[in-house]
Amino acid sequence: MPKKRSGGGLTGTQQAAKFLGVSVLAGAVLAGIALPAFGVLGLAAKGTVEGFDEIPANLKTPPLSQRTTILDKDGGPIATVYSRDRTVVPLTDISPYMQKAIVAIEDSRFYEHGAVDLKGVLRAANRNAQSGGVSQGASTLTQQYVKNVFVEEAGDDPDKVAQATQQTIGRKIRELKFAIQVEEELGKKKILENYLNITFFGQQAYGIEAASHRYFSKSAKNLKLEEAALLAGIVQSPSRYDPVNDTEEATKRRNTVIQRMADVKDISQAEADKAKKTEIDLKVSRPKNGCITAVKGAGFFCDYVRKVFLTDPAFGKTQEDRAKVWNQGGLTVRTTLDPQAQESAQESIKTHVYKSDEVATALSIVEPGTGKVLAMGQSRPYGGGKNETYMNLSVDEDMGGGAGYQPGSTFKPIVAAAALEQGIQPTQSYPSPYQMDYPSPVQTCKGPWTGTDKVENENESEVGPYGMKEATAKSVNTYYVQLISQIGVCPVTELARKMGVERANGQPIQQLPSITLGTQEMSPLTMASGYATFANRGTYCTPIAIESITGPNGKEMDVPKTDCSRAMSQKTADTINTLLKGVVEDGTGQEAGLGSRPSAGKTGTTDFRLAAWFVGYTPNMAGAVWVGDPAHKKKMVDITIGGQYHDKVFGGAVPGPIWRDAMSGALDGKEAPGFNTINIPDPEKDKDKGRDRDRDRDRPGNDNGGNGNGGGNNGNNGGNGGNAGEGDGNNGDNKPDPGQGPGGFTGDPGAGDNGGGTFPDFP
Repeated sequence: MPKKRSGGGLTGTQQAAKFLGVSVLAGAVLAGIALPAFGVLGLAAKGTVEGFDEIPANLKTPPLSQRTTILDKDGGPIATVYSRDRTVVPLTDISPYMQKAIVAIEDSRFYEHGAVDLKGVLRAANRNAQSGGVSQGASTLTQQYVKNVFVEEAGDDPDKVAQATQQTIGRKIRELKFAIQVEEELGKKKILENYLNITFFGQQAYGIEAASHRYFSKSAKNLKLEEAALLAGIVQSPSRYDPVNDTEEATKRRNTVIQRMADVKDISQAEADKAKKTEIDLKVSRPKNGCITAVKGAGFFCDYVRKVFLTDPAFGKTQEDRAKVWNQGGLTVRTTLDPQAQESAQESIKTHVYKSDEVATALSIVEPGTGKVLAMGQSRPYGGGKNETYMNLSVDEDMGGGAGYQPGSTFKPIVAAAALEQGIQPTQSYPSPYQMDYPSPVQTCKGPWTGTDKVENENESEVGPYGMKEATAKSVNTYYVQLISQIGVCPVTELARKMGVERANGQPIQQLPSITLGTQEMSPLTMASGYATFANRGTYCTPIAIESITGPNGKEMDVPKTDCSRAMSQKTADTINTLLKGVVEDGTGQEAGLGSRPSAGKTGTTDFRLAAWFVGYTPNMAGAVWVGDPAHKKKMVDITIGGQYHDKVFGGAVPGPIWRDAMSGALDGKEAPGFNTINIPDPEKDKDKGRDRDRDRDRPGNDNGGNGNGGGNNGNNGGNGGNAGEGDGNNGDNKPDPGQGPGGFTGDPGAGDNGGGTFPDFP
């Protein structure tokens, strides 16, 4: 009685019958005979194929997945990413030893038979019948290639892989059909080339070039006899014959290949004997894949590039289409990353914030006028180890970041710009007490907001009246609450949208007056891009990270370009530049100054000191630095950061120096253009209130209880106008400014507040 295989498989005789059936089928195929009558072999059975003639006529060979190389703007490598480590090479770049070795061991009659080797099928069937099992297969090298194509096409889908490799007569027939077509269309040399490029050699290496580098750290064209034989032997069972993990078994298999090469007269017996005595000498190169291998701390930028590719319709209509192109690889992606800026950013981060600190920092730098992302880094490295993270703290949630961080007072310049766009003069003055109630009602895009919350400045000595210039330099909260209350919330959120300043979680900015104090969570890349609008004199350009992409066929792909649009007038932008120069020169941001190079910026520290910011720019570079706890829990009080103790963290004291050092290095050797500035007169004061560079903390209070509760009469708060200044003029008219909406606090300042000066830029 025939011996049955363990697990309930077919007996040796049954296996032989199947092989014989296939051989008869193969002979009929070669003769070009239609085979509807072969139902006895199960060809018409459900789950196989319904008929030979219904098999598709064209074999669609998918592009082989290869490495994708990501480069910086100068062409330097950033990282190599791939779903399968493969580099496709022509047959002329593959050692002749390798070509002969793979043919000798896998299909020694490759150049003599057609797509199907009938002699081999019969021989295998006979030996399998004698052994009582399946000890020998009969697939030609061409058939193996076809099966590998199906496996490659299946990708990482386990169900599709199972279908591509299932041991059924139906699959075998389909494989035979395509093998015939491939032989006719490609020829032997091309089939061999394709086979060596598609085959899996173990150790994550697909194709002979990747395998040669993995095991011997050399190109496939330089493989010696014994090395080629080793790699050829691996193909049958990459795990069993893995030379890294089992040298003894791999050596036996290698020597089998060498002897087979001698048997078929590819080499002499003397060459074979000498090669078999040679010990295996591996020079293993470990696989290096993914953004974790990125240089200069650019792992997060690398991941951002990947996210851009997978989300932008320019690279495919659907997410699945884009993922397929990315996973197939073979791309050369030249990015916008400036290696000088990236290196400077990471060096500054490393100096000022340690990866083991209780808080983290993230920094993004963009180029005004082009939207190019020049640098992106953070203190906690890219990875899954201790004090590492895969979360990109510089970007929005949908691009691999978190929900964002409150930007604090760095949002105030957007409010100031919205006010200027509404006709408010930069000399506008408000009483600005240390503490006050939120003005109510305040107009929003959805109607009036009413509330009873309080807002206060950083220090009790911080008392107005203030004009916009000094209020911005000192980051006076009560000034900005009154400013947004006069113009309304809607112009601010509309301008923010035009500047690309949106919440990191994708939700719209809330219609609350407290947004003037930076209560809506933003990402560093968003703030850097928004401030670049000021540097670019009012024109916002969407951020881009990809300059060009070359596909595996050598052709250029279309890539998304920056979209530039005017967000505000040049005069408004120039005025903001003038205001923010003052912040750096003698306001809260002095520690961020770049010396003789013109710069501008704004500090920000949120309530409870959960986050601190500095966002600044020169005419040719804009950057944002955030410092805080990504979990929004750690208050930065009595804390050591980067080896330095801080009783309280301010935007100017920690983020400011990070920005200064990063930008100094990034701009080194580059031209230093100046800003177009506006003359903004300083109001006369009856006393010198001094300056405090740490006055940038915001106390937004809680608006939620009073949001959108109707009514109120426009102009209720206008009666306090007379308190705006003291002197010999009447600058308060106890009425709201016409056309400014609800809650006007003062008229434009008169001679008393401004000493009767003349203002050529703002008459």
